[in-house]
Amino acid sequence: MQLTTEEKIELGFKEQGTVNPAFMGKDSDEQPQLTVDTEEVHTEALQESDDKGVDLVYSLNDRPPWYLCILLGFQHYILAFGGIIAVPLILAEPLCIKDNNVAKSQLISTIFFVSGLCTLLQTAVGTRLPILQGGTFSFITPTLAILALPKWQCPAPQAPAAPPLQPLNVNNSVQMKDSDEVWMSRMREIQGAILVSSLLQIFLGFSGLVGFVLKYIGPLAIAPTINLIGLSLFIEAGKKSGGHWGIAALTVCLILLFSQYLSKVDVPMIAYKDKKWKVFQYPLFKLFSALFGMCGGWLVCFLLTFFDVLPSKPDEYGFSARTDISLDAVTNSPWFHVPYPGQWGLPTVSVSSVLGMMAGVLASTMESIGDYYACARLSGAPPPPTHAINRGIAVEGIGCILAALWGTGNGTTSYSQNIAALGITKVGSRLVLQTTGILMIVLGIFGKFGAVFITIPDPVIGGMFLVMFGMIAAVGISNLQYVDLNSSRNLLILGFSTFSGLVLPTWFHSNPGIIDTGIKELDQVIVVLFTTHMFIGGFFGFILDNTIPGTDKERGIKNWRDKEHFESQKMCDQSCYELPYCSSLFRRFRCFQYLPFLPSYKTTQEGAYM
Repeated sequence: MQLTTEEKIELGFKEQGTVNPAFMGKDSDEQPQLTVDTEEVHTEALQESDDKGVDLVYSLNDRPPWYLCILLGFQHYILAFGGIIAVPLILAEPLCIKDNNVAKSQLISTIFFVSGLCTLLQTAVGTRLPILQGGTFSFITPTLAILALPKWQCPAPQAPAAPPLQPLNVNNSVQMKDSDEVWMSRMREIQGAILVSSLLQIFLGFSGLVGFVLKYIGPLAIAPTINLIGLSLFIEAGKKSGGHWGIAALTVCLILLFSQYLSKVDVPMIAYKDKKWKVFQYPLFKLFSALFGMCGGWLVCFLLTFFDVLPSKPDEYGFSARTDISLDAVTNSPWFHVPYPGQWGLPTVSVSSVLGMMAGVLASTMESIGDYYACARLSGAPPPPTHAINRGIAVEGIGCILAALWGTGNGTTSYSQNIAALGITKVGSRLVLQTTGILMIVLGIFGKFGAVFITIPDPVIGGMFLVMFGMIAAVGISNLQYVDLNSSRNLLILGFSTFSGLVLPTWFHSNPGIIDTGIKELDQVIVVLFTTHMFIGGFFGFILDNTIPGTDKERGIKNWRDKEHFESQKMCDQSCYELPYCSSLFRRFRCFQYLPFLPSYKTTQEGAYM
C-alpha cells in the first residue's frame, strides 16, 4: 500500500535515508492520531517503512500530545540523570565537600537547573536538533588538575575546640561559615576558568571558523570521532555493570525486549474523544523501552533489597545493587532550592586555570560536532548545514558561561546517551527535548525529587550504558557506508585513528606526570587533549584523510554529498534548522548573508560541509 504525503504526515512516520514530510512546514503541527479507524493503515505503514529502513514514530518537527511529551521528556531526564549527577559527585572530594550533603544537594540542583536552561536554548536557537545539554566530562580533567594545585589542597580536618567563654551555637556558626568558604573559594576559581575559556567556543561558532574547518571533514574523520564517543566509555559501563552482572544483564535484556522484540506490539488503550470512548493501538513498548527497562531493573533491585537477598556488607559482591545505599542523600536534600547567578560569590580568574580549561573546551567542541551529525541521522533530519553547526557551538559556549555564572563547577555539552535513545525509542521530536528542559528546571528546584533517583543502583545504570554506548559506536560505524572499504588507504586511516584514540589516552592515564615541559599550563593542555579519545581519533582521521592522496569517491565525500546533502535538499529546504519567526527578516537584508551563524548565510561550499 502506498501512502500519500498527507497520510504520512498524519501518522508521523519516516523512512531512513529520506527526510520526513513533517519538515515541509505547517503540516508538522498535526498530531498523530492512532485510533482504531487507522489501525490498518498504521500496520501497513510500519511494514512498508520497515522494508525500507527504521521508522520514526515522531520526527523532528512533530508535536506529540502534551501527556506524551511529559512522559517521553521524563525518559530523557532519567537517561541523562546518571551522567549529570556524576559531575558534582566526582568533584565533591576535590572541592572539600565529601561529607557536606547540603552543599552536594545544592550543586546537584544547580547543575540540573542550568542543564534545563541550556537544553531550551540549544533546541530553540542553537542547532534546533533534539539534543539534551548537560555537564561535560571534558571539563573534569582540567578541573581536577586545577584543584590538585598545592594552593587548593583541602585542609586537614581538625577537632573543634570551643573557647570556654563563647557560646557553642556561635562557634558552630563560625565553623560552618569557614567550611563554606573553603569549598566556595575553590568553586569560584573553577567558575572563572570556565567563564573565560568559554569565550573561545563562542568565538569559534560566531566567527564561522568551525564551519570553515567542516569543509575538510568527511566520513573518515566523523566515523572514528563518533565511534570513540561510545567505545571510550566502556570502562565506566564495565565499572557500573561489574557491581552485579546479573542485574546489568537483566536490564539489558529488558531494554532489548521492549525496544526490539516487542517494538511492533501495539498496546490497546482507551481515550475519550468527540464525546465518546475510543480504543486505539499505541506502540507503548517502542516509545518507553529505555524507561521500562531501567525501571524493571530498579524494581528487581528494590525487591531483592527489601527481602535482604543482596549482601549488606560494602566489601561483598552485589552490594552496589542495593537500593538503600544512598537513602541519606534523600533525607539530607532540601525540599526547595532556587539556584541563582553568583550564589557562591564573584568568580576569580587565573591564567593557568583558563589555559588548562581551554583544552576541555576544544575537546568538547569536537565531540559536539560529531553528536550533531549523529543526532540528525537518528532524528530523521537532513545533515546539519554550516550555519546550524556554527550556531550550535556558539550556543554551547553561551551555555558554559551560564553554567559558570550559576556555579555548577562544570560546563555544558550535548549528551550522547540521549542521542542514542532517539534511535531506540524512535522519537526524534524537538518538542520532547524542550519538555525535558522544562522538567529539568522544575525538578532542579525540588531537591528531594532528584535525590530519589540517586538510589538507582549502579548495575542498572551500567546495563543501560551497555546498550546506549554501543548504539553510539554503531552510529559512528554507519558513516562508513559511503567509503570505499576495499581501499587500503581508507583502512589505514580508519584503523590507525580508531586504535590510536584508544591507546594514547590509556597510556597517558597509566603514566601520570610523564609530561613535564616546565610550563604547567602547557602540560595541562597536552594531558587534557591526549586523554580525550574522540579528539585523538577525529584529529588523526582529519589530518590523514586530507593529506594522503585519494579521490572524492574513494574517500566517500562524493557519495556522502550526493546521498545525504543534495538528496535531502530535494525533499526539504532545511527549514528545520532555521530560527523561528526570523527567517523573512534575515533574507530581507543582504548584510545578514555574511553572518556565518544565520540561515541566510551564503556559501558556495555548502555541499563540502557535509
